[in-house]
Formats: sequence, structure tokens, C-alpha cells
Amino acid sequence: MSAPQPQPHTTVGELAARAARWLGLDQPTPQYRHAVVGDRLDEHTWTQTRDEAQALGVLENRISDGHTHPGDLLHDMFLAAYKAQPRIRDAEDMLVSRLPNHAVVSSITETPEWRTLHRHTVGDRHAAAMAVLAHADALRSWSADSHQAQSVADDADRHTRDARDATDAVTAAFDDAAMGRDLSDPVPDQQVDIVDQAIAEASAAAATAADATAGAQHAAAEVGAALRASLRAAADKAAQDAAAEHALTAAWNIADEQLERMSFRERTALAQRLRSGRLGEFADLIGRFRVMAAGISARRSSHGRDEVIGVTLGDDLSRLIPSELAAIGVPALRAVFAARHAEQQLVIYQTIGPQPESRGAIVACIDCSPSMRHRHPGPGGREVTREAWARACGLALLDQARRQRRDFVAVMFAAADDVSVYRFPAGDDPLLDQVLAFADHPSGHGTDFRAPLEQASEILARQYNRDGAVKGDIVLITDGEDHLADTWLSRWRDRKTRLGFRTFIIAIDTAPTDTLTALADHLTLVDDLVPAAADEVFALL
Repeated sequence: MSAPQPQPHTTVGELAARAARWLGLDQPTPQYRHAVVGDRLDEHTWTQTRDEAQALGVLENRISDGHTHPGDLLHDMFLAAYKAQPRIRDAEDMLVSRLPNHAVVSSITETPEWRTLHRHTVGDRHAAAMAVLAHADALRSWSADSHQAQSVADDADRHTRDARDATDAVTAAFDDAAMGRDLSDPVPDQQVDIVDQAIAEASAAAATAADATAGAQHAAAEVGAALRASLRAAADKAAQDAAAEHALTAAWNIADEQLERMSFRERTALAQRLRSGRLGEFADLIGRFRVMAAGISARRSSHGRDEVIGVTLGDDLSRLIPSELAAIGVPALRAVFAARHAEQQLVIYQTIGPQPESRGAIVACIDCSPSMRHRHPGPGGREVTREAWARACGLALLDQARRQRRDFVAVMFAAADDVSVYRFPAGDDPLLDQVLAFADHPSGHGTDFRAPLEQASEILARQYNRDGAVKGDIVLITDGEDHLADTWLSRWRDRKTRLGFRTFIIAIDTAPTDTLTALADHLTLVDDLVPAAADEVFALL
């Protein structure tokens, strides 16, 4: 009987093939904390906003009881609102512990309510942060309900780390076995056994991690689905709030560039100021007045007449000379006509529009007496105060002056010793703080016409002496009456003739008294506080 043949030793190459799966040849893709893909600028924007918005920190603390990664969730929701085209990572690319976050973000961003909200928040970090905060109640409820799902995800994350450690152990065991040997060299049985044991443990750990991950994905999906209704409701409410704030800033003519320069705290304070107190009462009126005034200005511009001063070359078909018009009717000339039109070589009339003259300021004298707080029917049947209507009218007059490149001055008056002046030169963009101070000027006591009118005429006189500007306009908005002596009215008429200004009076719920009739070149009586009540004044200015 022959002796048994010795078993061949396992070579390094054979051992490498056996352990190939665990030697970096089939490693998983990198896994991420954040569900929304962001760059360095996005991270900077989030960090800056989080540091400025204390409410985000408060919310993070409140949802941390049942959730181990609340900061990452708020980060993802912020970027989903802020970025123009947010990209959500696949669940397989996420750290397992962040699967609940991924489920929330995936669930909410797929809803029509979020898409509507996103139109108001994209590129606006304040609006994006407010969108996150608007989901506070839903997130707190989710945090309490997701404790089990988060626990499963954390366990799965631990199993995943164990599987990676086991993989590293395979690599370490193989490196020891292969050290100093070529692929064809045999490996001692003891070292082969160590590698095989490491492979078995890695296989078991990988299977456990895979099962745990599948369980975590299922649990996260269930929580996300359960939360979907409350997330949709929160997004819908947030979209309405964002639209209302956008309408509010638009009504106040606040440019996006101004808002972008504000810190989160400044922007929040501004929104609160515009929504509350006296300013909150007439935001809707401001927008309506501005639309009315802009429409009148546009109609005036479109019906303006130009003076023909010669001919030139161009492509304006509305100014073709007759011979060019005749060429259109000749089929053989149409191709030539089209080529000359494309090259701007058609013969057209050269015109010049009316040249703007140096006009004096628009000075709005606005009554701030206590009676201006009385309410009347306004737009849509909603009651508004006389004060709100008058100041909204004043802001529209400021716009009118800017369109006409004229100075605007607001003279806020009550008693003779209670007169304040807000100046808005034509060449300067109005400062927001000054506009709000004008609109939010406090009420006074009493009604005296002489002091504000003398102040207004003095403003026009100084402008006349400085620039030679004439044809200024004084607009007095009041609900009161004041006796003016004949000697004072005589001096007033003399000054008006010398400076060439006009006086418009808008009398709210007031009869056409002798004083008002004597003062006014144009008297408007207002009962219903709607912008259209003053449209004739804007048409004449």
C-alpha cells in the first residue's frame, strides 16, 4: 500500500482569490451624512444662517430627544428649500444612521406643497430658514414617533461599522500571510486558517449588517410615510406665509438686493415690523395705490407724442418713411427689405420725445391728527383708517416723484408746533429706514394748515432759488378744517403765482369748505377709502 500523498499547500494567489471580496476589490461606495448634495458655498450659507437664526438651534434641541442627528436633518431641509435644483442622494449612499433623515427629506420634497413653497424660498436663505421653522410642530411629532426607527438605524449603523472592521481584519490577516511571498509561494496552514476564519467572520458580519440595513430602511420608510400628511400641511402653510411675506416686501417696494444684504435677525425684525402695528394696517393699500399710480403713469407715457426731426437708418417698423412702406407691397423687393431690416438699414423717421423740464418737488402734507384713525370702507369691503389711506397715498406719491425725477418731501403735521419733514431727493434711492419712519410717523393732536403749507411753500421756494425749478406740486391730505385769514390767503396766492406751484387737496369725509376751496387748485372729496378715489390727482401730477 502506497503512502498517502501530502495535501498541496495553499498559495498566496489562491488565498488572494478566496479573499478577493474582502480585499478592497468590492468595497461599497462612500456613505454620506447629508441627504441633499451641497458644495462649500452651500455649507457656508447654512452655517451662517444657523448661527444667526437662534430659532434653528432651539428647534434642533427640541427634536434631539428622540433623534440622534437633528442638525443634519435641519441642514438637509434648509438646502432642499434654498438650492435651485436640490439633488437628493440615493438611500444606498447614506450612512445608515441617517436613513430616517433621508426618508423625511425624500418624502417632503416630492409633494406639490413643497414645490410651491420652493418657488418662494430658492436662493433666499431667510425664507429657506423660515420654511424649516414652519415644520417645527411636524418635526417634533416625528421626533417622538421615530424613536424606534432611529434606534433601528443606529443599530444598523453599528453593525455596518462592525462589518467594516471585519473586512479590515481579513485584509490584515491576508497581508500577514502574503508578506515576503510571491503569488505562487505556499502559505503555512496556520495562516491560511487565520485568513479563512477572518473571511467567515466578515461574511457573517456583512450578512448581519445587510439585514439590519434593510430593517432600518423599512422602518425609516414607514415613519416617512406616516409623517407625509403633516409635512404636506406644514409646507402648505409655509408656502402661504412665504407668499404673504413676498407680497408684503413687494408692496413696500423693497428690492431683493436690499433683503439679501440683511442679516437673518434684521430680516426677521423687518418682517415683524411690516406685519404689526400701524404699518401692518395698510400694506395691502400700499400695493394697490402703487399699481394704480403706475398704471396711470404707463398710460401717460404710451400716449406721449414724439416730434419728427429728420430721417435715419434703423429697424423700427412703426417709423418707416412712405417709400419703405411701399417696398413691402412689391414681392420682388421683400427679400431685400427683410435683409435691410435685419441689418438695421431701413430709412425711418428720426424723432425726439418731449424733453423733461426741471419741475419742482412733490410735497405731500399729511394730516396726523387723532381723527385720522377713524375707519371707513376700503378695498374689498375691508375697513381701513383714514391715516392708512393717506400714508399709502403718500408712498405712491413718492413713487410718482421718482418716476418723474422730482424731489419728494413728506410734511407730517398736526398742531402748529407739531410738524415733521421727510426729504427724498430725486437723485438718491430712498433709504428703507427713512421710508418706514415716514410711513410710521406717530399721530399728533390738533389740525393746523398754516404751518405745513408754509413749510411746503418754503421748500419749493428754496428749490426755485437753487435750481430754478418751477411747477412744483403741493398735495394736502386731511380730514379736518382750519380757518385761514384773508391776509394769509392773499400772501399764499402771491407766493403760488411767483413760484408756479399747484395745490391739490384731498379731503377725506369732509365738506368742501370755504378754506379748502380757497386753497385748492384741484379739490378731491373722498368718502370710500380706495386708491381709485385719488386717481385724478395722480393723472394731473
